[in-house]
Amino acid sequence: MIRASEISIVQSSRAAWIAGLVGLLLLLALLAAPYWAGRADMRLLSEIYLYLALACLWNILAGYAGLVSVGQHAYVGLGGYMLFALAMFGGINPLVAIPLAGLIGGVASMLVAVLIFRLSGAYFAIGTWVVAETFRLSFAQVSALGGGSGTSLPAGIVTAIGDGRDGREAIIYWGSLGIAVLVLAAIFLLLRSRQGPALKAIRDNELAARSLGIDIWRSKFIIYVGASTLTAMVGAAIFLQKLRISPDAAFSVNDWTAFVIFIVVIGGIGTLEGPIIGTIVFFLLRETLADLGPSYQLILGLVAIVVMLRAPQGLWGFVRSHYRIELFPLTPRAIDSQSKKDI
Repeated sequence: MIRASEISIVQSSRAAWIAGLVGLLLLLALLAAPYWAGRADMRLLSEIYLYLALACLWNILAGYAGLVSVGQHAYVGLGGYMLFALAMFGGINPLVAIPLAGLIGGVASMLVAVLIFRLSGAYFAIGTWVVAETFRLSFAQVSALGGGSGTSLPAGIVTAIGDGRDGREAIIYWGSLGIAVLVLAAIFLLLRSRQGPALKAIRDNELAARSLGIDIWRSKFIIYVGASTLTAMVGAAIFLQKLRISPDAAFSVNDWTAFVIFIVVIGGIGTLEGPIIGTIVFFLLRETLADLGPSYQLILGLVAIVVMLRAPQGLWGFVRSHYRIELFPLTPRAIDSQSKKDI
């Protein structure tokens, strides 16, 4: 019989420490990418960072708060358009406009949440898609931003980002990396806080969570608004890199929702490691198979089906269940303080 005094709660492991060290070294190498990588490589890396951020944000919604949204591209497009509007009409530097676009997206998500939180399950998912389509059709009517054909950032605004093309590309690259690190850090700290177990309880059984005194609506509202705010920032960064925006590109359900869901599902929903693994797999497949045309998306669908059948918890869920590895120490484990063995 193990006494309570002999039990300690730990949230780290040797694998987590090794992963942290490797991650720090990798981050330092990626920070130096403008000095060793070409323009094409930096653009690809920036795209990877931003997709990773989108995947992590969708994962915190669906995998932890139980909010299965198929309309988060609404905030990608809103963030992109707000960046252009603030820069073109407000005279605000695009780099400063990114967090402002995020704040505007957060305010918009509060209004949206009041409406769609009346729905649940499949109705909630459909409602989020309807909201995204409403945003797309609305911005297509704004002639000052190019209407249905879209617009490009004026040259004067682009040159305000930094001196020279190489300098501008480096700044945009560092901004994309910074947003990805911000999203990962924010989610990690959230899940390590007292709110983390509450989110898992809501995901697993809302009735039981409510019986424990958890405010379901408030918790979901905070997560939805926070995720939407950061998603709008990611959208602003995406279209700052592209320097052009249009309604169809900004509110593309395929680019900013379908691919993101694919990443989370194959990587492992409800884990912090899953979106990272899924992003790596997605870009490996894309860079290898993109030349196949329409067959490329069929292969992606086949990969998703195989993973869901063979590893319903995703690739990382499969690894974790077999090897009990956790790179991000989020799950407390009770151990005997004398034998140092898991209980």
